[in-house]
Amino acid sequence: MTDDLRSAGAPTLEDVARAAGVSRATVSRVINGVRNVDPAIQEVVRQAVSVTGYAPNRAARSLVTRRADAVALVVSGAGVEPGQGGSGSQAAGDDGSFTAQVFADPFFGRVVTGVVNYLRPRGMHPVLMFAETSRARDEVVAYLRQGSADGALVVSTHAEDPLPGLLTEAGLAAVLYARPARPVPISYVDLAHQDGARLAAEHLLARDCRRIATICGPLDVPAGQARLAGFRDTMARHGHPYTPIVEGQFTQESGEAAMERLLAEHPDLDGVFAANDLMAMGACHVLREHGRRVPEDVAVVGFDDSSAALACRPPLTTVRQPVEEMAAEMTRLLLDRMARPSSPATSVIFEPALVVRGSA
Repeated sequence: MTDDLRSAGAPTLEDVARAAGVSRATVSRVINGVRNVDPAIQEVVRQAVSVTGYAPNRAARSLVTRRADAVALVVSGAGVEPGQGGSGSQAAGDDGSFTAQVFADPFFGRVVTGVVNYLRPRGMHPVLMFAETSRARDEVVAYLRQGSADGALVVSTHAEDPLPGLLTEAGLAAVLYARPARPVPISYVDLAHQDGARLAAEHLLARDCRRIATICGPLDVPAGQARLAGFRDTMARHGHPYTPIVEGQFTQESGEAAMERLLAEHPDLDGVFAANDLMAMGACHVLREHGRRVPEDVAVVGFDDSSAALACRPPLTTVRQPVEEMAAEMTRLLLDRMARPSSPATSVIFEPALVVRGSA
């Protein structure tokens, strides 16, 4: 196969077939993902596609396969419904508040990275959608029903999110990042959050911290509940029946506010576990403002191992959540579901790991 096999115009299926030494029908089957083609022949056809520079006509291919070769990446949560009013960052009329909150959290960028890196080699692309209101959720379901995307990868930011149930009721292919708060027959990936919180507690105790407090995540979110439960259980097992707790919202600002309250109520504390890195960064900022050295006076441990952990001063000791790997696995599960619609729902749980840096 050489350059003289390229057509003067755009390469065609016939050009690929001629380069591969197979029929046009065989090339079509390989390109459309039909499985009854010998693997060796598939490889020859792929090489011919590369040499000729052939690019499939996606519109024509969709007519044959009845697939869009795209998936929806949906960030779903609780925004303010039209006409409900509200205040603060979720005030009615502030249409960008939900999306701004999403993009401010490095977690979502890591999810996108994992999804794109998995889909791109397979010639597929994600369509980013937001579903923070009932109308937006209906639009997502309609988008999938009309075949504009072949399935949905869903990241929920609120425990009461009805979208997973709507998708399963509609018989649409979907996979969640994180287990749903309510039982829904849908596949998901998640982290062993309680084990991660245990690692954080044990590390603080091993540093001889004895007056330890925690800034937990939102208690209406399963991950927030699990991290708090794992931390409290570990502390109790080590003879600490009571741990001061202030609830945060997984934002730096809420971490700062929580740390101010903890210092006011427990000025002698010497260790803090924050349930994500953004809140831990906020805690470190407030501790510095109050003249507390980190980690000499107060040790701080975060959770996620996000970009915030490295941006913090000092760099955060944190519990790693392998978000990119989890997002890739979520995508793999969705593609498998799309290929085998009758397959049962499944779950994949990832293990956390402690990453020790300067804050503890």
